Amino acid sequence: MSYGQGGSQSQWDPWKPQSKQQPWNSGGDDGTPDWAALAQASETRNKRRRLLFIGGGALATAAVGTAVALAVVSANGGGDPQAGPGNLPAGASLPGSASTTPSFAPTSAPPPLDPKDFISSAKKDTAPLSPATLFPGTRLTMGDTVYQKGATADTKNCPSAAGGNLPKVLTANGCTRLMRATYSKGGIAVTVGVAVFDTEAQATKTKSQAGSKKSLVHSLPGKGVKDFCNAAICRTTTNAYGRYAYFTITGFTNGKSVTTKDTAVFGMGDDLGQFTFDQIHRRGQAQASAAANQ
Repeated sequence: MSYGQGGSQSQWDPWKPQSKQQPWNSGGDDGTPDWAALAQASETRNKRRRLLFIGGGALATAAVGTAVALAVVSANGGGDPQAGPGNLPAGASLPGSASTTPSFAPTSAPPPLDPKDFISSAKKDTAPLSPATLFPGTRLTMGDTVYQKGATADTKNCPSAAGGNLPKVLTANGCTRLMRATYSKGGIAVTVGVAVFDTEAQATKTKSQAGSKKSLVHSLPGKGVKDFCNAAICRTTTNAYGRYAYFTITGFTNGKSVTTKDTAVFGMGDDLGQFTFDQIHRRGQAQASAAANQ
């Protein structure tokens, strides 16, 4: 009795759970396995495994990317992607953002030295002193006017160079030195006398006591200047600055007396009085500057 094919029969697929094992059909009934079918099944299995592996790797990559993104967002502002440095916790600050104002100890420059302090006391007024330092040069220019310098004199016997009641006043207040210089222009001459004391108080007292017309310094002729103010009426002034009292006597070299209408005489006496004051002040300035630079 022979057996035929009887039509196609389904074969058992080991990768299909619902399939049932059937005898492998090799075209005969000798029980030999179908090697071609086994190879095909193995290839199918390998493809499925590769697909599963690729799909799983993609999912893992996506998961890692998400984790990184979440970590970055969390670091930038507690879960808010738009958060910036302004959303810091209370009391927090960025490095270097603290504004610190430097503080310095209060300082102040010393006040400038007063020139008058140096000419008000013999202890501080120690610069060289002579008619040449007070009345330098051979002429004096005041504005547009030029005066020619005449004779000069210097004595420690103060009363010998004064007239009226001035010798008595100079002696009473302790005059230590009296220097004189004469200037002339256009028939008018003026002698300036500078009396030196140890203190400002002595010079100030001399000024107040010698304010009358009876106190005067002697005129000093010479070096082209004739005698003046010996018998005629002349204009006199008295002043003081620091430890110095200074006097002027101005008149005509032809012996004419001065009247209130002789404005040139008054102007010349005022110029020499102002020049003497300026020279004494410059003396104080020079010593104050030297002391400040020490």
